[in-house]
Amino acid sequence: MNSWLLFILAVILLSFLLETAVAILNLRALSPDIPSEFTGIYDQQRYEKSQRYTQENTRFSLLQNSFTTGVTVIFLLIGGFNGVDLFARSFNLAPIPTGLIFTGVLLVLMLLLGLPFTLYSTFVLEEKYGFNRTSVKTFFLDLLKAALLTVCLGGPLLALVLWFFQAAGDLAWFYCWIGVFAITLLLQFLAPVIIMPLFNKFTPLEEGELKDAILAYTKKENFRIKGVYVMDGSKRSSKLNAFFTGFGKFKKIVFFDTLLEKLGNRQTLGVLAHEMGHYKYKHLLKMLFASFLQTGILFFLLSRIINNENLFEAFSMTHLSIYASLVFFGFLYTPVSLLLSILFNHFSRKHEYQADRYAATTTKSPEDLIDGLKILSRENLSNLTPHPLNVFLHYSHPPVLLRIKALRNIRM
Repeated sequence: MNSWLLFILAVILLSFLLETAVAILNLRALSPDIPSEFTGIYDQQRYEKSQRYTQENTRFSLLQNSFTTGVTVIFLLIGGFNGVDLFARSFNLAPIPTGLIFTGVLLVLMLLLGLPFTLYSTFVLEEKYGFNRTSVKTFFLDLLKAALLTVCLGGPLLALVLWFFQAAGDLAWFYCWIGVFAITLLLQFLAPVIIMPLFNKFTPLEEGELKDAILAYTKKENFRIKGVYVMDGSKRSSKLNAFFTGFGKFKKIVFFDTLLEKLGNRQTLGVLAHEMGHYKYKHLLKMLFASFLQTGILFFLLSRIINNENLFEAFSMTHLSIYASLVFFGFLYTPVSLLLSILFNHFSRKHEYQADRYAATTTKSPEDLIDGLKILSRENLSNLTPHPLNVFLHYSHPPVLLRIKALRNIRM
């Protein structure tokens, strides 16, 4: 049997087994007892509801992962990729448009494969636990907008990558690295202005005590912002969130309307101060630089397997092509991606602790952020006791109990 095929099947199987093991361990880590920190925040009924929410989502994810893994393996073994390639070639177009058709068909198949699960998650699971506020119309409009963005932004970007590898010789990976990252950076600036408003409405925070407190705090910390906005997160979900968007003088503070409904002014300011901490410690720039390096590694490794005959034989392909090489590389990159994501998550969790400390010391009130974190956890039915292996592999934020413990240890 082809050695590449054996390797790819091993990667798929081991990834599936790892995720299954982590899910089972995470379920076993659930504790029926309310942690002492959350006494008075959770009553027993809501805490049990949060545990059922974690259990049902975990089991549903296991089912989805099992189905997707099985379909992927079958599609690979029966020569499904070659069938899609022959369809794309049947139009007798140049390599780049043929590659766009090949990739587009695969994306549509992935969408159709995942659509029943997304529908069930949104309109059954999230609905059952009181989170879903997405109408059927909004759901499918979001789907259509995302598809159009993929075509309008992803299509030209993929065409650029294919052109570089077709025309730029041995340094194609380097040009792709610089070009793709430059476009990604541009999108970071354009997203708050053009892309995000396609999905949500952003309105300035109304005048009042909260806005006055925010502006006074940002002025004290010498933090220039373009504005404070409220996003209609309740259009899709009752979950709470807040974030910063934009760079430089275009920075914006964005609160979900659901967050403002549940948190008091001091707690909201604590959450805001945490987000400001990320900017003050330059966490976004550090992660952006790390992403820049990761993109370079990805394209360099990709350049090593372009048009590899044995690899194409593993996928039962009858023709070599640059565009199929990109897709097949995704299977090979999985172990590297896992290692890099572990590393990224490790630093991200450190950044969260630093941002928490910044919020506590600049507001002079760790309790405000602690109270905010507790309410966020309660309202989002968060898992308070995730298994350490799940945290190690997947968590970009430390578990809330560890964050609260670290905040309580800060000496003011």
